[in-house]
Amino acid sequence: MVQNSIYLDYNATAPIKPEVIAEVARVMEIGGNPSSVHNRGRIAKAILEKSRQSVARMINCRPQKITFTGGGTEANNIAVKSSGAQHLILSETEHDSIRQSEGHFSGTVEILPVNATGYVTPDNLSKALTAAPAHTLVSIMLANNETGVIQDIKALAEIAHAHGALFHTDAIQAFGKIPLDFRDLGVDMMSLSGHKIGGPQGVGAFVALEKLTITPLIFGGGQEVGRRSGTENLAGIAGFAKAVSLIPQNLQAMDRLADYRNRIEQTLMAHTDQVKFFGQNADRVGNTTTILMPGVLSETQVMAFDLAGICVSSGSACSSGKVKPSHVVSAMGGSHDEALSTIRVSLGWNTTEDDVTAFVEAWKKLFDRKHKG
Repeated sequence: MVQNSIYLDYNATAPIKPEVIAEVARVMEIGGNPSSVHNRGRIAKAILEKSRQSVARMINCRPQKITFTGGGTEANNIAVKSSGAQHLILSETEHDSIRQSEGHFSGTVEILPVNATGYVTPDNLSKALTAAPAHTLVSIMLANNETGVIQDIKALAEIAHAHGALFHTDAIQAFGKIPLDFRDLGVDMMSLSGHKIGGPQGVGAFVALEKLTITPLIFGGGQEVGRRSGTENLAGIAGFAKAVSLIPQNLQAMDRLADYRNRIEQTLMAHTDQVKFFGQNADRVGNTTTILMPGVLSETQVMAFDLAGICVSSGSACSSGKVKPSHVVSAMGGSHDEALSTIRVSLGWNTTEDDVTAFVEAWKKLFDRKHKG
């Protein structure tokens, strides 16, 4: 990690864990193509399949359901474009890799609203499915990347199945923050990512029932049981599996992170009644808070905190590097000005109490300068 920098942007990417770095380096030294039939290839294949088993055990599914991908975005794209669905229902608060299905999905797309707390309501989903055509796919994320709001995916998946629809959940922000059980959730497909849990960037997993026919996005040598061709990123996958093996540590730390998150919110509310937290009254993952500083643009806040040596974000990281209004805040009933004035603070395995104190003091200083100066 960069020295003299307080990192509070774990939902964008978590700092890679030392054990993961060591595992990636070890496997890179071994080398080998898992598709080769000679000794070195067989060693690589064993590493690949052991990694698949590790991920499968952590989410309670059979290894055959796991397809390794180039990241969470690819896994989401596979779910949307490869399941054969002709109608897609998604929520207003999905990640852009799902939201941008419009224009990239061959069928029709329907957007479900969320309520002020950030939830997709069962009634709204049921109504949408009642009028939906055959071959419908519902995609709703388990934990929101901006607010941390946790949807009742098990109940929503049951509604979808009662109407004959498939169900996919983007579990990328939930993985490592709450216990995750593919079988218990009852979904057909799930997306995971390595770099949100302290693993390498550029590796993820698409999880799907074996009975589903998945048309591959990437053609070639037929790797990953024909679902995703191309020589597997063996070192990245091994690093992903190592990060997965450390998830119990992440889960043990979540109560501490929730205490830190609550301390941030309570301290800022004591400082001013103008502050607002989106999703505060919902069931949330413990590490995430979305904070409104009225009258101060998100971009200004991100830059001010950066100058103070604190890394936060305005929501999803995007390639343009530009700060955009939060579509999640807007979907939850926030005004346009509020959507332009929120930041996301996300904590993680390396966060300390001193980091929290430094952020709170920097936030109060910036607020006072803008509102009391």
